[in-house]
Formats: sequence, structure tokens, C-alpha cells
Amino acid sequence: MNAYARAHENIMSDCDVIHEEIVAEVRRQMPDSEDFYDLANLYKMFSDNTRIKILWALSCHEMCVCDLAVLLNMTKSAISHQLKYLRMSNLVKPQKQGKVVFYSLADDHVQAIFEKGFEHIHE
Repeated sequence: MNAYARAHENIMSDCDVIHEEIVAEVRRQMPDSEDFYDLANLYKMFSDNTRIKILWALSCHEMCVCDLAVLLNMTKSAISHQLKYLRMSNLVKPQKQGKVVFYSLADDHVQAIFEKGFEHIHE
């Protein structure tokens, strides 16, 4: 159990249970605290405007750092910095072709998360 989960496991509610069966059923289905922590960290990757722009670009086509930098009017260093976080979160994957590294979305799940997000904001 991580530090976050340990810090929050001892908090007691100031409410009495009203629908005990529902609470018990949801408790049985509830993932571990660490899973929630990991999911929150995943969504943090989507909280940065630059990372979202990079993901959008990569949802259209695989691209190298320099092309992303030109597209987004940023430095190569700034793009590389954000790609590092996206790689660590398994949202993008690199593929070296000769001396150039091309980036693409890691898998269809990332594409689906991204598309659902846009679908939601355009409702």
C-alpha cells in the first residue's frame, strides 16, 4: 500500500450508513487504493495543455520531436520534456528509424481515452 492510501485509510466517516446493502456491494467491487492512485496519475497526464496537443497530433500521425516542436511552436527541449512524461505513463511509444525517433500513441486505449474526452467536451 502506498503512502497516500495509508494516510487515507484511517479516516472515519461522520455519517451513519443508510443503505447498508448498497455500501457493502460497492465496497466488494471497489478496486484497491493503489489502483485509484494510478488512475489519478494517468489522468494528470491529460491535465497539461502541451501534452494534450502532443497527444492530439500523435492521434493524427506518428511524428518526430522536431516536427512536433515546429507544429506547436515550441523548443525541441520542451517537447522532449513532455514526451518523457507521456512515455513514463505509457501513453506514447518511441520507434527509432535510423537517426530519427518517431512517436505514436502507445495503443488503441490511449486513442479511445482521447476521443472520449473530445466527445464529452463537445456534448
